[in-house]
Amino acid sequence: MKPFDVYPLMNVTPVRASGSRIWDDQGQEYLDLYGGHAVISIGHCHPHFNQRLKDQLDKITFYSNSVQIPIQRELATKLGELSDYPEYDLFLCNSGAEANENALKLASFATGKAGFISFSGAFHGRTSGAVALTDNPSIISPFNQHGEVHILPFGELEAVERQLHQDQIAGIIIEGIQGVNGIQVPDPEFLLGLADLCKKYQAKLILDEVQSGYGRTGRFFAHQWVKGLRPDLITTAKGMGNGYPIGGVLIHPDFKASFGLLGTTFGGNHLACAAGLAVLEVIEQENLLKAADRSGTYLIDELNRIDGIQKVRGKGLMIGIDLEKEAAPVRKELITQYHIFTGSSAGKHTIRLLPPLNIPINDLTLFLESIQKSLALSQV
Repeated sequence: MKPFDVYPLMNVTPVRASGSRIWDDQGQEYLDLYGGHAVISIGHCHPHFNQRLKDQLDKITFYSNSVQIPIQRELATKLGELSDYPEYDLFLCNSGAEANENALKLASFATGKAGFISFSGAFHGRTSGAVALTDNPSIISPFNQHGEVHILPFGELEAVERQLHQDQIAGIIIEGIQGVNGIQVPDPEFLLGLADLCKKYQAKLILDEVQSGYGRTGRFFAHQWVKGLRPDLITTAKGMGNGYPIGGVLIHPDFKASFGLLGTTFGGNHLACAAGLAVLEVIEQENLLKAADRSGTYLIDELNRIDGIQKVRGKGLMIGIDLEKEAAPVRKELITQYHIFTGSSAGKHTIRLLPPLNIPINDLTLFLESIQKSLALSQV
């Protein structure tokens, strides 16, 4: 038996990491500007994170949600404080896809409706309901096509209202910033319009902040760049555990939860909560929201000065770079010649950057010099 290959594999075997750096089994050092799909939020092997988990290992690592787990309450309280959602409840699970599945279930229970609206280019995970919300044929099986999802053009508010008017829609789900689709930032007016339409038609607004949350954009959640927007449900994962599997749904207090409505075996276990608390503590102690905003502004400004780059999109340290040429050869050169990890996207010309929030500025400068050299050589 061998492991199933989830993605095409790079010829790199990481064995050690620290901060924004990774070392492979040959001793080669790499700069990580991708964080394993936006997961490494506070840097690899952060000392506080590691110590938190070591301390928890000596106490208790797991028991089911049939007993009191005080560290869950500690995590929920801290998350409420830092995210500015103290009045919301927190359902803990293990991944972003699980978080989205449970948000869909909550919206459907609350409204008694079965339909959902999502948007072109969206990615909400690989479980059944999450896959049904995408328009990527490569991940949709016949089982996922249950017909209750309406995928509408991204940014077209009139199309949303037409669908709401004629169908039984339980909710609308949208990413704070579309990640897999090349860092597409929704207009504030569009997000506020969706919130208004949800109120008008008694639907629930779900903000998928799995990739764009946890300080990634310089706000705790990306939608918080839009003043006055308060979704009914917010989903999160990835950077929430800095590599330890954990996800969650922030639930508006208007929802009437009852025992058995949602359930999980591993979600909210002691070790996962210790990881989640460590991340929040580092974000607060190192002021990483401001750091991400400041670093992202610097990076975007400098990228816009480089020949061979058509457009730069994003906020904070969630950045999409549209090249004049296809991105794959440039990404390959960045890793083989300059030893820098970057991310791909659905767009063939787009590179994604999702580095740790506390990445040093000199690492960003190194990347800027490297991509400039790579693009200059490709144009000779």
